[in-house]
Amino acid sequence: MKKIMCVFGTRPEAIKMAPIVKRLMNDQRVKCFTCVTAQHREMLDQVLALFDIRPAVDLNLMQSNQTLAQITSSVLEHLDPVIKEYKPDWILAQGDTTTVMATALLAYYHRIYFGHVEAGLRTYDKFQPFPEEINRRVAGVIADLHFAPTEWSRANLLHEGVSTQNIVVTGNPVIDALQWTASLPFDFSSTRKLGLDLQGLEKNQKKIILVTAHRRENFGVPLENICEAILGLANLYRDEVHFIYPVHLNPNVQEPVNRLLANHPHITLTPPMDYLPLINVLKRSKLVLTDSGGLQEEAPGLGIPVLVLREVTERPEGVEAGTVQLVGTNPSEIIRSVSLLLNDSKEYDRMTKAINPYGDGHSSERIVEAVVNFDPNK
Repeated sequence: MKKIMCVFGTRPEAIKMAPIVKRLMNDQRVKCFTCVTAQHREMLDQVLALFDIRPAVDLNLMQSNQTLAQITSSVLEHLDPVIKEYKPDWILAQGDTTTVMATALLAYYHRIYFGHVEAGLRTYDKFQPFPEEINRRVAGVIADLHFAPTEWSRANLLHEGVSTQNIVVTGNPVIDALQWTASLPFDFSSTRKLGLDLQGLEKNQKKIILVTAHRRENFGVPLENICEAILGLANLYRDEVHFIYPVHLNPNVQEPVNRLLANHPHITLTPPMDYLPLINVLKRSKLVLTDSGGLQEEAPGLGIPVLVLREVTERPEGVEAGTVQLVGTNPSEIIRSVSLLLNDSKEYDRMTKAINPYGDGHSSERIVEAVVNFDPNK
């Protein structure tokens, strides 16, 4: 029986790994256990509770204002003895965080097979996104199985010399998680506790625009420009639009966003939302403004247009399909792009009706089958 360790540390990792963990836990052919680094403590715990995942090991490594070097060294130091104790045959990790990069290195040091979920995403600019682009490339050099979400990511891996037999195009397990979560009953009191009257906005027929912006490369002037655009749009469309912005806990995000956008009648700033409320806000949104990766995949799964607040994306499939548009951080470009979707129904319908390239909700089962059936001698 194969022993499989799943390692993750942030909320996005947990969301995408949860369907895989749940499937592995119910598979009689393997023994699965999870280890969380808790690189993001508060945001991780609510996903574990939602999906009813009880980690075998919780390293609890989060510290306030920790540097990338501190996170890396802490994961390496504390995960190493866990791997020695559990002696897994496989380690699975997802994406492009510091946790996945350090986990991949430890799998290599211990000569343990490593499976990289969401493999092959690339911008080929090592500073965009930072540090994610290098994190995922390091994981990709080490991986024995690459679970590519799309044919585009598979092509990137082939270009880098990865053997075709070590790549499995699976779709993205975020769609598995999205479909399951969107089907759950929802208690509106969970958003009222955050100061958000979601039912009231629906009753008044407000067009909701969901905003998330928190990436390191947008700290400083770019984030202030994003806030300037949101403020301008909130004033321009005050009778029909309401912005909902769950604000990341990082002080580099909290300070400018609260300084520039707090107390506006058509903008609601909330603490970071749990995944279930976030998906229910997303379901009710007219469109999404984001610099995150996951929402570029999740929103198209619900037929909602995405405007990406970045200059480049490692997920160009959405751009090619027409579900996603890159708008950068220039205020005038953000305002122009949002206004076009609000005013031009044909342009809006074009984006909502584009086919989501990120999967069909069966990614986790493809990943599990690939690991269980892997033969290193082929």
